[in-house]
Amino acid sequence: MAKNTSGMVDPAIFDYLQSKIDEDTEIRDQVKTILQDLEKHGRHSQASLAKAHSTQASQYGTIVEETEISIADQINVVERLAGTASRYPYYKYNSLWSRDIQNTMFHVLLCGWLGGSLGLGNGYQGRLLTLEEVGRVLKVPINLKDRDAFHLTIEEYLHALITLIDELSRLAINAVIQADFAISLQVSKFIKDIYAGFQILNLKNDSLRRRSDSIKYSVKKVEDIVYDLSLRNLIPKET
Repeated sequence: MAKNTSGMVDPAIFDYLQSKIDEDTEIRDQVKTILQDLEKHGRHSQASLAKAHSTQASQYGTIVEETEISIADQINVVERLAGTASRYPYYKYNSLWSRDIQNTMFHVLLCGWLGGSLGLGNGYQGRLLTLEEVGRVLKVPINLKDRDAFHLTIEEYLHALITLIDELSRLAINAVIQADFAISLQVSKFIKDIYAGFQILNLKNDSLRRRSDSIKYSVKKVEDIVYDLSLRNLIPKET
């Protein structure tokens, strides 16, 4: 390109900038279209999982089976998202999907806690899936450092875990309504263990640190439930 010596601003500069803006907009639109599908299937998963609040623990199996079908649909969409997102700089666009991925990870975590196997072998109630296991379920890598590609982050996992705790504290309350007192006790022990684990972490992410502060309120809420059940002799002494 010939050097401009006329003192005039070359309009080609702005043509180039507009082309980059258009390119960025097209990428974002592609990602948002995929995320609409992820949100749709996520609503199905959430609707299935919500049934646990009005169901005896002995019937969780039916909820898990239904949820695993919609999670399979989410996995397919995540695969599409990973294929698209990995063509571009990860940290330039990950804010577009991070919240939806956190929700998807939460659905996987709750389904696993309710006893879902999710293709990982025999499931059992009260199970905490690790970040590595969630990555295997969703068929995407975790916490990548060696290449710029789509992956699940530790922060997204911890956000999903906090959402799980919030949901389980609700479940502990609703289990009492179902006269399923053992579930409240199980939830109490589980979230206490998670809370203890969070105390070890030195969280740098401001949003994550603020959200983690709420865990103690969930613990206290469920402790009050268990204490009330104990006063009413509704929990066996040996537990």
